[in-house]
Amino acid sequence: MNRRGFTVVELLIVIALMGILLTLGVVNLRSTQVNARDTERKTDIDSISLNLETFYKTGIDATTTFGRYPSTAMTGATTIQAYLRDADLKAFTPPGAVNANDGFVVATNNVQTTSGVLPQPTTKTYVYQPLQQNGALCTSESQMCSKFNLYYKLESDGLVYMSTSKNQ
Repeated sequence: MNRRGFTVVELLIVIALMGILLTLGVVNLRSTQVNARDTERKTDIDSISLNLETFYKTGIDATTTFGRYPSTAMTGATTIQAYLRDADLKAFTPPGAVNANDGFVVATNNVQTTSGVLPQPTTKTYVYQPLQQNGALCTSESQMCSKFNLYYKLESDGLVYMSTSKNQ
């Protein structure tokens, strides 16, 4: 008998190997996607920090007030653009968030630790914490906001990180 073709055992071995390779490929793809989103988060935080530092140096249009950061009044896309006129709203929108209104929130307390700030950042939110020189939360434009912290959470390790202002 001249048989051409593969035996059932040979086919099962090939299918099993293809399944293993496919699984490894999917796992590698997912980790690559997670790393890409984490890189985007870090880039966003750097961009937001740069915009805040520019605000510190120049203030708002039509005023001579500078040397301070925006207070907790900077919420939502409209006020972000009013305070940070050259800011790209995409930087205020973390991966997975719908828009800057959902992804950029202000802190409700003055605890300056990654575990103590409220609300806690998620992978879909960045938390902005403007502070006065004495460490109190800066809640109005009449207060001198002399420093800030930005908090963000990475997907790859699940940890919260903090970025601080240059003018502390």
